[in-house]
Amino acid sequence: MESTPLFQTLYFIAIIAEAMTAALAAGRREMDWVGVSLLGCVTALGGGSVRDVLLGRHPLSWVEHPSYLLITGAAALATIAIARYMHHLRRLFLFLDAVGLVVFTVIGCNVAIGLGMPTIIIIASGMITGCVGGVLRDVLCTDIPLLFRAELYATVSVVTGAIYVAGHDTGMPHDVVIVVAMLVGLGLRLLALRFGWRMPKFVYTETLH
Repeated sequence: MESTPLFQTLYFIAIIAEAMTAALAAGRREMDWVGVSLLGCVTALGGGSVRDVLLGRHPLSWVEHPSYLLITGAAALATIAIARYMHHLRRLFLFLDAVGLVVFTVIGCNVAIGLGMPTIIIIASGMITGCVGGVLRDVLCTDIPLLFRAELYATVSVVTGAIYVAGHDTGMPHDVVIVVAMLVGLGLRLLALRFGWRMPKFVYTETLH
């Protein structure tokens, strides 16, 4: 995967933020410390792992780089010590979660491009990388995954991926494509959070006659 120091830094910020938000979810479910650490790792690294399994790409990222497990597990455990102060950082974590979504999406697209996949698979790869970690977290915590609610989450990932692919196909410089795709995706996610933008809901109520 092509990367720059800035992109690598954003990636580490993203996996740490995802691990910490997962730790809070574990705390709300009264999990033990092993559960907290495991949920943090699954949330931060699960999307990329599912992507690699589906695309037949080996070794998985955390197998190739075992330090990712140590970083995410430690970040989750560190959250236990500062949990009482986390409500003051809610906006920061929403911002970091949005950064994580677009960073993971671009990474997933880039991996699929490197494997020579068609456009629809590239965009799907980005969405899987960006969203599935959160789905695994919510499933393990017995919540309805955020991906399946009305929030603009998967949509942001698809838009980010589509812009990245379009820029790549038109021959734009790689760093420029990354910045444009991430800024648009991040802006859309933050605006959706600020103004409560949501996708239309499907509501079905069975009536008895």
